[in-house]
Amino acid sequence: MTTATTKKEYTIDASGKRMGKVATEAASMLIGKDTTEFVKHIPREVTVKIVNARLMDISEKKRMQEEYQTYSGYPGGQTREKLGALAKRRGYGEVLKRTISGMLPKNKLRTIRIKNLIITE
Repeated sequence: MTTATTKKEYTIDASGKRMGKVATEAASMLIGKDTTEFVKHIPREVTVKIVNARLMDISEKKRMQEEYQTYSGYPGGQTREKLGALAKRRGYGEVLKRTISGMLPKNKLRTIRIKNLIITE
């Protein structure tokens, strides 16, 4: 007896939408909160594609104030970067990916869920 698992695929068009709205929609789909078969400890078989990430509506105030930080694990290894600088260096896809990653639960399933996210600019 074999069970056929079908991987659902969702597409979100980010053009003209706010970054937070797109990120919360994608995060809830990745977690599986939008279905009746939601189980906390099992990752959902889903692929979320976000298109037109560079056409998102991000205010100038947010570009200058929003900060993303990374830590290498070494003393003095903490770096902070503004949203505008990160978008210029890595693209709006990376900004959106970090925002969605921050909305996911901080457990072992986070990396599995973030791998099911595809962002195109």
